[in-house]
Amino acid sequence: MDRIDNHTTVKQLQLGLAQGDFSSVELTREYLDRIQQLNPRINAFITVTEDQALAQAEDADNLIARGDGQAMTGIPLAHKDIFCTDGITTTCGSHMLENFQAPYSATVIEKFNAQHAVMLGKTNMDEFAMGSSNETSYFGPVKNPWNLECVPGGSSGGSAAAVAASMTAAATGTDTGGSIRQPAALSGITGLKPTYGLVSRYGMIAFASSLDQAGPMARSAQDCALLLQAMAGFDRRDSTSLQRDVPDYEATLEQDLAGLRIGLPAEFFAEGLNPAVAKAVDEAIEQYKKLGATIKDISLPNSKFAVPTYYVVATAECSSNLSRFDGVRFGHRCDEPKDLEDLYKRSRGEGFGAEVKRRILTGTYALSAGYYDAFYLKGQKLRRLISQDFAQAFEQVDVIAGPTAPDVAFKIGDKSDDPVSMYLQDIFTISVNLAGLPGMSIPAGFVDGKPVGLQLIGNYFDEARLLNVAHQLQLNSDWHLQSPEVI
Repeated sequence: MDRIDNHTTVKQLQLGLAQGDFSSVELTREYLDRIQQLNPRINAFITVTEDQALAQAEDADNLIARGDGQAMTGIPLAHKDIFCTDGITTTCGSHMLENFQAPYSATVIEKFNAQHAVMLGKTNMDEFAMGSSNETSYFGPVKNPWNLECVPGGSSGGSAAAVAASMTAAATGTDTGGSIRQPAALSGITGLKPTYGLVSRYGMIAFASSLDQAGPMARSAQDCALLLQAMAGFDRRDSTSLQRDVPDYEATLEQDLAGLRIGLPAEFFAEGLNPAVAKAVDEAIEQYKKLGATIKDISLPNSKFAVPTYYVVATAECSSNLSRFDGVRFGHRCDEPKDLEDLYKRSRGEGFGAEVKRRILTGTYALSAGYYDAFYLKGQKLRRLISQDFAQAFEQVDVIAGPTAPDVAFKIGDKSDDPVSMYLQDIFTISVNLAGLPGMSIPAGFVDGKPVGLQLIGNYFDEARLLNVAHQLQLNSDWHLQSPEVI
């Protein structure tokens, strides 16, 4: 293999390795060379594990030669730096964990290791997954490969940019309120947030435990199906993991869409949506009509409460989860504390960035004795209403579609001083997390040379149908095959 094509897929790499067209070592070196060339400009990786990657690739080649390879054997991947990785620095994009080396690996990492995939490194992210632009990282902002002056989305922006710039074949991400789908949209790739509980959260550093979910990020729906196959499954170490059989996600990709019912929520096409983005989404929907789908207007009336509900529930949970980073048990410890109170205050003050502090304070306030009923309890009630809206909608339609984000990628720094404007970047994705549903974003055109994402939402455990619907559009379009000029 002379070089990695700008739209090389995991599926193509699987076939090439199986046929002996190239080795995993050759492939891994190609990707490492691209990382060395492009990462100084894009800042997608925090840690590059070159020696380990080449060793894993050599082992994978030996397995393939013996006929013992599995689906992901020898495939170079990148992992969001939120997954604990045995012996490798896991920072969560924070000064608090800048020097933390995990003593064990997350289940997601273990599953890929069990199939002898190759880990190229750990990708940059918003600090503790709190952000929609990848600007809150202690290690600096990630730049969008389509326009280096713009953000790639967040919090999984490093993974999104690495895939978009062909620095990795695919990557893992996490999605708490849109953190896989929104950067996938802004970076022009495919990203899937699975049903809550389908992929283990064990070893994934927690932001909001009832919302966090790991998922795949890749060029195509077919690639996401391959990665999800490796990631999904019950894990007794995760109390929220669901014990059910994992279907063959690739097996149903080729089903035609005749009779598919697609719902378009009025609330997703209202004020605040860039008209050019709406037009691109409409054109993708028209393509579905040609493929045999029927379109139905629906309503999700309580989705208007999704953003405030999310920023009560998520911040409350983050204030609890991040209390462990106190200078005693985990994370950064200040120098020469005068007493215990000084240790707590300075360690947390120095270790956390501004956005993390903002969310901890907001969540602590919402959970306080005088405001628990007024904020957190009410937020949980609204969460139930949002879930009920989806349940009623899925009695009428099979899949819900709309824009992933209200606009295309914005310039770095444009929204840094306006938290509310930043939070509204996830206005179309948050309700999916609150309900625990699966959702994905696929490329659906361009506005001013920047990618647009189409969001597809399915019923619980309907990932196979979502992947099928996305794959069929990608067979009949080339938006997911476009590459930024930077590569």
